[in-house]
Amino acid sequence: MLATEVVLAAVGEPETLRLHTRELPDPGPGQALVRVEASGVSFAEQQMRRGKYYDQPAFPFVPGYDLVGVVEALGGDAAGSPVQVGRRVAALTKIGGWADRVILDVADLVPVPDGVDAAAAETVVVNGVTAWRMLFRSARVRAGDTIVVLGASGGVGSTLVQLARHAGIRVIGTASPRSHDRIRELGAIPVDYHDDVPARVRELAPDGVAAVFDHVGGPGITDSWHMLARGGTLVSYGSASTRDRPGNGFVTVLKLVARLWIWNLLPNGRGASFFNLWAGRARRLDRYRAELRADLEQVFALLASGDITAQVARTFPLADAAAALRYAEAGGFTGKVIILPQSA
Repeated sequence: MLATEVVLAAVGEPETLRLHTRELPDPGPGQALVRVEASGVSFAEQQMRRGKYYDQPAFPFVPGYDLVGVVEALGGDAAGSPVQVGRRVAALTKIGGWADRVILDVADLVPVPDGVDAAAAETVVVNGVTAWRMLFRSARVRAGDTIVVLGASGGVGSTLVQLARHAGIRVIGTASPRSHDRIRELGAIPVDYHDDVPARVRELAPDGVAAVFDHVGGPGITDSWHMLARGGTLVSYGSASTRDRPGNGFVTVLKLVARLWIWNLLPNGRGASFFNLWAGRARRLDRYRAELRADLEQVFALLASGDITAQVARTFPLADAAAALRYAEAGGFTGKVIILPQSA
């Protein structure tokens, strides 16, 4: 079976991405051949093409942090799996998703509910699991709380807003003015990120907020910490502010984690953590897979019921992966940029 993939050979601009065709082996025991219907463009790919991702893959590699597709074949001992041929499934891959066919472990596949199309499901795979875990596992926010979501129009941000609002949580979301109407439609209070965000948040929540979700990092992380109420939690999950700055991504994250750790030692009743979606996979693989499946099934159920809606910013065919990455890096949209490998 031939597979067409997008390959990133070295650090470079999006235009250095190249299409490559190779022969895929038959799926082995416990594996599945998946025809990819949709993959996404996340901040991870933006860091990876600069060589700045925290857990940078070795070049050359196929980008693609997650995917949705249809099972075309199963390996020998996978025949009794609940995931059968013809079933639409989702998977976190970290790399490899920008292809039209992939071989994956059956244990990493999560069924997509009937009636949910591939592009819609793709918007909430990595974004949905990340948002769900940060809200309910890391910050443990509850109905009636007020939270701040930085980058509320982004892929993770727009999902965070919807999950929080569905749970009865008040949301203050930062974004550029052109995204404010859309953020209001999602149920959040928009704040221009060019303004004095801490001052605006103090006007809206004089006693501070229960949680701040910060993907920006850098010096502004201090503002996020100061917006918390006593007992509040800062969840940091990225360093977008350093994307275009020289330096090692691993060192950047270590410095950020060290600062959060020091804040946790302060006797002020607030907490801070760095969210890592892959934490625990290497040590407790079976447990990690079970929790991931349970969390993603929760998000898929809300999507299928219409309690949250898919936020598709724009779609691109696989051959235009460079344009998709360039578009994602330009920003200014709501939702997730989707790559559709089967598009002409």
